[in-house]
Amino acid sequence: MNPHDAAHALAKALRESEEFKTLKEAQEQLKSEESARNMLLDFRKQQFEMQKQQLSGVEVSPEQEEKLEKLFQVINMNTTVKKFLEAEYRAAILLRDVQKIIGEATESIIDTELTPLAEEFAEEE
Repeated sequence: MNPHDAAHALAKALRESEEFKTLKEAQEQLKSEESARNMLLDFRKQQFEMQKQQLSGVEVSPEQEEKLEKLFQVINMNTTVKKFLEAEYRAAILLRDVQKIIGEATESIIDTELTPLAEEFAEEE
């Protein structure tokens, strides 16, 4: 089987998997409930802001972490949000597993000594 055909077959298998069917249903349910959707979006916005803060080197206060944790607990009480997050997690695990399989298959072919990291290029300059 040629790799393109295999990739299309994989894409079809993913679309038809229980994980992705469940995720699609959970997404549709979440979109239909505005308050649940807004809760999740607010949580993700705050989560993103905290990550951005960390990446910029600014320390996240324990109060910020606690606030985000409490918000997570609150949104998890909403069954629609909870089902969506669980479905999203299961789909992400499936994708991670597929990525790992592909990575392991190409590991023996790709010589990492011939593909240096950006840091290695910077050191040579």
